[in-house]
Amino acid sequence: MPDARDASPYDALLLLSFGGPEGPDDVVPFLENVTRGRGIPKERLKEVGQHYFLFGGVSPINDQNRALLDALRKDFAEHGLDLPVYWGNRNWAPYLTDTLREMVGDGRRRVLVLATSAYASYSGCRQYRENLADALAALEAEGLELPKIDKLRHYFNHPGFLEPMIDGVIRSLAELDEDVRDGAHIAFSTHSIPTASADTSGTVEDHGDGGAYVRQHLDVAKLIAEAVRERTGVDHPWQLVYQSRSGAPHIPWLEPDICDHLEERHAAGVPAMVIAPIGFVSDHMEVLYDLDTEAKAKAEELGLPMRRSATVGADPRFAAAVRELVVERAAVERGQEVTPCALGPLGASHHLCPVGCCPARAPRPAAAGADSPYA
Repeated sequence: MPDARDASPYDALLLLSFGGPEGPDDVVPFLENVTRGRGIPKERLKEVGQHYFLFGGVSPINDQNRALLDALRKDFAEHGLDLPVYWGNRNWAPYLTDTLREMVGDGRRRVLVLATSAYASYSGCRQYRENLADALAALEAEGLELPKIDKLRHYFNHPGFLEPMIDGVIRSLAELDEDVRDGAHIAFSTHSIPTASADTSGTVEDHGDGGAYVRQHLDVAKLIAEAVRERTGVDHPWQLVYQSRSGAPHIPWLEPDICDHLEERHAAGVPAMVIAPIGFVSDHMEVLYDLDTEAKAKAEELGLPMRRSATVGADPRFAAAVRELVVERAAVERGQEVTPCALGPLGASHHLCPVGCCPARAPRPAAAGADSPYA
């Protein structure tokens, strides 16, 4: 077993997230960052930004990342893992390039990256790697010494990610009235993506029929449903559903949509629903709006009792899982034999994204993978 306090050769962990506005004046500039290069008019961005304006123009993701940073630092300190933790975002302050520049100034030369996305997909993995490559290119242009960057493997089936979600579903079921609880169905929800993107997610061997993206989510949903059955004695029917679709209507995206699913289940006579947002690390805007606002309104319109279970967030078990992933990857880099921790038939994901994994929409350099120009 690797030493639980040894992160060498790494000298820092970078929490890499999406970012979000921190006030009404930030909303449109933030959305301009997210949609840069797509030619979307500012007036359209203002319409999209209404989701944020409903919550005072503030995305909850920033405070959730701060809480996760605190949880990681606390866990590392309690377990003797001497590894500083930094935070950078793709689309808002603190920006990734600024954080990497700070890390270089602090003398960090071997950096591990934790992305706030647990599954394989272009937007959930490779796009983060492209952003890392862009940031490294900017630092290179400034004449700075570049750190070597690696990314932690996908953690969708790590017990520390699964256990908080299992508990959340059980708590949500317990909140339902007793006369509808045992008949409740579970909707495991994740972000919809174009079917073409889903089909090419994961390694080349995984491509086709939803790729690794769908298979990994189905694996997680089944693991949670089985755990709920074992702990409650009730076998709740379940389905993987999708939310947060965007883009042109003629392009096929993963379905069914959560609100359509609620209508279909209600028509079939289901007495209650629990929505479990397994595709998201924290209760950010897409959870608050698409589930707690739109899906909740749909359930109320139908008269369908519904509860939404919590995401993992800054749960101490998730922080502990990150520590285990750090120690695991460090041991691999040192050439030690490691037994990765993962539940379910898919097993542990690869440590290094291979060539052809979650290919880009258009060829762009991506760091922290087998095809990285910054090896």
